[in-house]
Amino acid sequence: MSDEEPARRHNGRVHQDSGSASAALPSGIPRPWWIYQGTGRPLHDVSLEEILPPPPPWRAFGGVSACPVEGNGRSGALPDADEAPTEPPAPPEDQQDTARRLGAMPLGVRSDPEEADLVNAALILRRPLLVTGRPGTGKSTLAYRISRELGLGRVLRWPITTRSTLRSGLYGYDAVGRVHAAAAGQASEGDSREPGPEDIGDFLQLGPLGTAMLPHRLPRVLLIDEFDKSDIDLPNDLLDIFEAGEYSIPELVRIRRRRPAVSVLTDDPERSTVIASGRVRCRAFPVVVITSNGEREFPPAFLRRCLQLRLPDPDADRLAAIVAAHLGRADDPRARELIQMFLERSEREGGLAADQLLNAVYLVTSQSHVPGPEWEELLQAVWHRLDSAAGST
Repeated sequence: MSDEEPARRHNGRVHQDSGSASAALPSGIPRPWWIYQGTGRPLHDVSLEEILPPPPPWRAFGGVSACPVEGNGRSGALPDADEAPTEPPAPPEDQQDTARRLGAMPLGVRSDPEEADLVNAALILRRPLLVTGRPGTGKSTLAYRISRELGLGRVLRWPITTRSTLRSGLYGYDAVGRVHAAAAGQASEGDSREPGPEDIGDFLQLGPLGTAMLPHRLPRVLLIDEFDKSDIDLPNDLLDIFEAGEYSIPELVRIRRRRPAVSVLTDDPERSTVIASGRVRCRAFPVVVITSNGEREFPPAFLRRCLQLRLPDPDADRLAAIVAAHLGRADDPRARELIQMFLERSEREGGLAADQLLNAVYLVTSQSHVPGPEWEELLQAVWHRLDSAAGST
């Protein structure tokens, strides 16, 4: 089956038009149990809900949405009295953001079988996927490729810094802003009352992690980017949330008797949800992609509960596909020459990022003239090393 022809799927299996799949399939042929095919092309004539098996008993959470029931999480569907209410469907993918990550067109080549194996295992087992590899090997773009192919909508991205905490991923609460707003109201109305619980939702917003853990009918895709930068305690803190499938918001728990349900903003633009009794439990465990450059070790307990995937450096075919997806110029002889030069230099320099190749190809193919003698010097600047040794060379 070529990548140009969408696979026909039924009950989670891929059916090919010719022949029966053998036990050992060539790398270009999808395995029968795959849901994610690794092509970046959206599912055709079937939804993920139809083909995704139920979770293992130890990964079933059963959260229920406190939002007013309108469509039970299905676009255009009527509520079903026999089904628990869930959050509305995810917003559509951010096309500009996705195009920056994946390019305007799918890659045209299938993912490595090991990558597809582990992505599908993470989907079925409802486990986080820890993706490691050199910078620029496509770790972050994997989350966007999964979301596009499975039709899971906007990717929730949590960029990690040294100051990131579990709370910052779950929610943010502007206590100072609430006090100032109350003071302004008192000044205008001559009222000396303390801020009441009725306005707390205006100053509380769920973060990417908190939004991903809402009781969605279909999983959201959560990208936890550059996890190497995290504080030493964050992996274990995050592990507890992933194992429990729920979290609480202390500011809402404290007022649950006076305000049993509070509407708050989510990480999705112009979206809100209702939190009941200050607690959130997920329903469909999110597709969690955690990226790491391999610069630090994580606790064994955290690693034990993640599936680990190491992305190799892209070869010439994949680099050509990346150039074609972003620039549509992979067949240009100058682009082909640059790809070969890039591979040779990447090997000498200990690894270069694919976006460095895109920069060089764009510089060459967007101009009508052939680079002159100064080109090598410019290329040296564009293809600089990515480690600390770059400044000493």
